[in-house]
Amino acid sequence: MTKTTIDPQEVAKFAKLADHWWNTSGPLKTLHDINPARLEFITTHCNVSGKRVLDIGCGGGILTESLAASGCLPSGIDAEPEAIAAAKRHAETQGLAIDYQCTPIELYESERFPLITCMEMLEHVQNPQEVINHCARLLAPGGFLLLSTINRTLKAYATAIIAAEYVMNLLPRQTHEYSKFIKPGELAQMVRAAGLEVTGLRGISYNPFSRTAGLQDDVSVNYLLSCFKP
Repeated sequence: MTKTTIDPQEVAKFAKLADHWWNTSGPLKTLHDINPARLEFITTHCNVSGKRVLDIGCGGGILTESLAASGCLPSGIDAEPEAIAAAKRHAETQGLAIDYQCTPIELYESERFPLITCMEMLEHVQNPQEVINHCARLLAPGGFLLLSTINRTLKAYATAIIAAEYVMNLLPRQTHEYSKFIKPGELAQMVRAAGLEVTGLRGISYNPFSRTAGLQDDVSVNYLLSCFKP
């Protein structure tokens, strides 16, 4: 029997935000702000031009559209129907041909991809190891998997929950649960258990006043991990 990766409460949270995916000053604005840093990490670790890419947990398509603009041939999947509907609507307005499907990763079938991204999703699922296992299933040999999530540290709790959700109102309250945060060593162990090799680790800095983000060596809050399938 296939293990589910879906946490219904987490899906419900994002269903309430369905109309705000492309509002750059709305409750999901930080995703727009950190998107250039995410894309820089991806393009630094692999050549994306002309590659088929699967964006897992794509939401309304913020990263997926950036991948398309970078020369990828993207597909996006998400378990939340309204997010996929928003992604399809926005891609149509931009004239982008992106294959979006509403499905959890464990039920998704496709030819294997040379590039897979899974950003800001692992801290919202029920079984992160299962997500990684299915990423490995869908990844072609010689392909790259790029992940991002939040470290389980006191600094991350203070920054990503207390400050971001309750003090500065950068995110809706209860967006994150501290217990779902993942230490880099834990994520690396999951990756290796799925038969992948870790090739890179960087943190993301974020200035809420200038609304700018960048890559950094400090991984104590938000971080990205790159993996390779031998």
